[in-house]
Amino acid sequence: MKIIIPMAGLGTRMRPHTLTVKKPLIPLAGKPIVQRLVENISQVIGYKIDEIAFVIGRFGKEVEEELALIAGAVGARSSIYYQDEALGTGHAVWCASQSLSGQVVVAFADTLFYADFVLDPNADGTIWVQEVSNPQSFGVVTVDDNDNITGFVEKPKTPVSNLAIIGIYYFKDGERLQQQLQQLLNENIRGNGEYQLTDALENMRSEGFRFKPGKVKEWLDCGNKEATVFTHARVLFNEQQKPMIHQTLSKTNTVIIQPCFIDEGVIIEDSVVGPYVSLGKNTIVRNSVVKNSIVQNNVIIENTLLTNSMIGNHAALKGSMNDLSLGDYNILQL
Repeated sequence: MKIIIPMAGLGTRMRPHTLTVKKPLIPLAGKPIVQRLVENISQVIGYKIDEIAFVIGRFGKEVEEELALIAGAVGARSSIYYQDEALGTGHAVWCASQSLSGQVVVAFADTLFYADFVLDPNADGTIWVQEVSNPQSFGVVTVDDNDNITGFVEKPKTPVSNLAIIGIYYFKDGERLQQQLQQLLNENIRGNGEYQLTDALENMRSEGFRFKPGKVKEWLDCGNKEATVFTHARVLFNEQQKPMIHQTLSKTNTVIIQPCFIDEGVIIEDSVVGPYVSLGKNTIVRNSVVKNSIVQNNVIIENTLLTNSMIGNHAALKGSMNDLSLGDYNILQL
């Protein structure tokens, strides 16, 4: 089994954090988003993952080494492909053509999910979906009475289905997907000016491929700061039975309201932390209240009321903050 992860985007909606850290590598409760995605997929598919192919921009050696470690953590080798121009979802997957063989999962890197379905071994493919109340904002699938996918519709103006495609796909035959994507490029078939993965899926379906929907229990987005803070809270809620507070925590006159993730070397004094807070390594919190926030490594928080916020590495802040997005190495005092 192979996983293809397109992640070449610049993550502009997540600035200032993505100025220093690529969006899929931003940690949520101690793990990068893309690592959590890989772990979620491995739990559902039930197959050994042999290779993870990352489609990236020219992000540099350090990023590529980190991706190799993420692949290695699930026993897979890492392959790196480059997408130098944003030409659509189909083009992004096509960039990893050399890895499109055998059983393949395609997963876009700003999505997390929780699911308990298993892959149908008789289907040619599975499209991860979730029921939504506003299907006009998503690509959706239509299904027949036997739960076979009968079509793919991008942002329908009139309701045809409420099953939104969440951006994760399984293919029994990766070569056929590659052939369909190559055809889109060869014939310059574009939708809204880009090569669309859904066009390849529709062509495969019309040629007799049988796709099934895989309905997830929860679909979590990491596209912007607000969505990521919400997703972080859901991750903590769903994983609160796991140990998430490092034994090196030093706390004085402090209350921690679970669920929280607290990494090694953290110091908390005269404060209330939680619920739904992550504190990265060597962070210091003094005389403060912190809730529903993501705080990365080596941060200093003093005399602060902080809520619904993302704080980057090596930042410092004082004063009451709400809905704050503070990048690496920034200092803010109110």
